[in-house]
Amino acid sequence: MANKRTLKKRINAMVIDVIDECIYVQETKTTKYNEAETLIEEIIDNYNDLIARINSGKSKADFTKIVIDFEHQSDAFIDKLNALNA
Repeated sequence: MANKRTLKKRINAMVIDVIDECIYVQETKTTKYNEAETLIEEIIDNYNDLIARINSGKSKADFTKIVIDFEHQSDAFIDKLNALNA
């Protein structure tokens, strides 16, 4: 299990990468602007939820669940991002 700081850094990196790519899509593919904006809003909501769960987590089981959820959600965001770029 990663410590809180490492986990937060991983989450931040993923969020920044996805938002950066969404902004690129918005600038280059104007027809997909709204879809990219929706994805940005979704990832920010997800980010806020994960950070709140990390801050309130107390046990190793809490953090294990957070890591598993983060990995599944990041895969889902990457899939949505790939669909935007297609």
